Amino acid sequence: MDVEVNALALNVTIPEQLRWTDVRRDQEFTLQTLTVRLLPDGTTAAKAYGRPTAGGRGAYVSFPVPDRPELVELVAAATARAAQLWAASRT
Repeated sequence: MDVEVNALALNVTIPEQLRWTDVRRDQEFTLQTLTVRLLPDGTTAAKAYGRPTAGGRGAYVSFPVPDRPELVELVAAATARAAQLWAASRT
């Protein structure tokens, strides 16, 4: 069977000490999770998601992930762990 997989994605909780804030449309957000995608060419792409720092039911908004060594390490650790989970999965 010829199956075409376009991308794989995983969701990662950003540890409290690595979280940051960013502003969109005059509203501050605390970034809490990453979505990491494995693209067909073998590279990864990540976006950060968060909620308004002030609370409330604001939108869950995506932001670029800053190029910080500790976040690069988090993405690498998450993809390695995901690979272990995929390898051990049973269908």
